Amino acid sequence: MTDLIEDWKTRNASRQKEQRKFIVRLKREKTAPLNKLAEQVHEEVFSELSCMSCANCCSTIPPIVNRTDASRIAKYLGMKSAQFQAEYLHKDEDGDMVMKTTPCTFLESNNSCRIYEVRPKACQRYPYTDDFEFADHIDLHYQNVAYCPAVFHIIERLSKVEKIDAPRIK
Repeated sequence: MTDLIEDWKTRNASRQKEQRKFIVRLKREKTAPLNKLAEQVHEEVFSELSCMSCANCCSTIPPIVNRTDASRIAKYLGMKSAQFQAEYLHKDEDGDMVMKTTPCTFLESNNSCRIYEVRPKACQRYPYTDDFEFADHIDLHYQNVAYCPAVFHIIERLSKVEKIDAPRIK
């Protein structure tokens, strides 16, 4: 499983230009076939890679925490929502509430999450490459190849497909 992570670390910088060109091409694809293929490739990549082997997202990207997330997490921690927000959150340059610290305060040394059961929606959905919503987040995928080896490999595998809406043979 760490082979994909090592490959990402080695090749990510050198593939940025090609991946950017491919991302621009993906924007012109029909949404439904792209989402279907991306879902299939997502499943393949995540069958070979465990987030627990990496946790780079938790180490480098402070997640957006909405009010519902903050209330849920606060309750789980036995705190008032306002207390949780004051202790753990701040507004970023976009005006979003995000975790104050990077790496995330709740990231454990074994890459597990201390609040996994109640983690923010942004964490639950990351890296936005499944649930048949791939096409809705194309620009975000380009940004995330720098942080997530899974996204890097999903984009790499999609770039090798001749025609997005054609049946895929492994």
